[in-house]
Amino acid sequence: MATLIRPPPPDPEKSSIESVLELFRLSDIDPNLFTNKQPLWHPPGARGVYGGAVIAQCLSAAMRTVPDNFNIHSMHCYFVLNGSSEIPIIYHVERVREGKSFCTRTVQARQRGQPIFTTTMSFMREGSGGKELVKHSVEMDDVPQPVKENGSQRFPQGLEGPFQSQRIDITNHRSKYPQLKKTRQWIKARGKISESGGQAAHLEALAYMSDSYFIGTVARVHRLWRFSNSRPIDNNKVKIDDDVSKSVRDLEEQEVAQSPMETRPEIGMMVSLDHTIYFHAPKDFRADEWLFTEMSSPWAGDGRGLVFQHIYTQKGKLVATCVQEGVVRLRQQEQSKL
Repeated sequence: MATLIRPPPPDPEKSSIESVLELFRLSDIDPNLFTNKQPLWHPPGARGVYGGAVIAQCLSAAMRTVPDNFNIHSMHCYFVLNGSSEIPIIYHVERVREGKSFCTRTVQARQRGQPIFTTTMSFMREGSGGKELVKHSVEMDDVPQPVKENGSQRFPQGLEGPFQSQRIDITNHRSKYPQLKKTRQWIKARGKISESGGQAAHLEALAYMSDSYFIGTVARVHRLWRFSNSRPIDNNKVKIDDDVSKSVRDLEEQEVAQSPMETRPEIGMMVSLDHTIYFHAPKDFRADEWLFTEMSSPWAGDGRGLVFQHIYTQKGKLVATCVQEGVVRLRQQEQSKL
């Protein structure tokens, strides 16, 4: 069973991303325990559920335990085990610290009694920084603006998925130096996030979308094959709809079309290890309006890769910075038997 309690009917007043991330509070057991209302998405070919959902639901659980005048400013996450889409997730919030200016929470996501994900979050009391502030920010590049719906629209989780994106060409795409390249895209939640969801719903949606194509940046800047005709994704291994299956096949065809005769190394394994989000302006954006994300990889080696991500509003305000490290292993050539 994918949820502990029967999922409620869809609420027409809420956006799809709100419905995906809704939690039940298990108050009769422990007011610090929560569980997912809806089954979580398992990406085709992935080892477990989409990590962005667990990140966002941990954030949602923690925010319910802090005063309304405290805002999230950072969360540091570790992916411990693969999460199953067939088993409910239990989120346990620990109230680590209650301070005048800062409070701290840790959240463990558990399945079968084992932690699959753990995160520590820090919240800051609104206005506690003082009247005189040190301020600066990295500026957003001059990039093509998102366009109205056309062929450039992408739905990473199918046509009914909770968010959509538009990719922009990689900067320095032909450079031999991967660390000089930047992958860029516009993202936003589909539909309109409800007034009842408040800014918490926009923060959860940003956290959810921040994991989209994140560690995959390493593969893109190295121009590695992520899909192979010799090793096609078996859609029978995970339950996915036709729209998501089509999205995966479109990506496969896109890679082949871009370099049909090129011999390049192929990804053998790529999974996230950790994920950090710094929320710079938690009340100054809407996740159902276009957000610009820019990703770069300063380093890769020893079977791992590191990626930085900046997230801006359409007007160029930097609202979040994210960091992720993951396993990035090449498919090894079979050694000839002696």
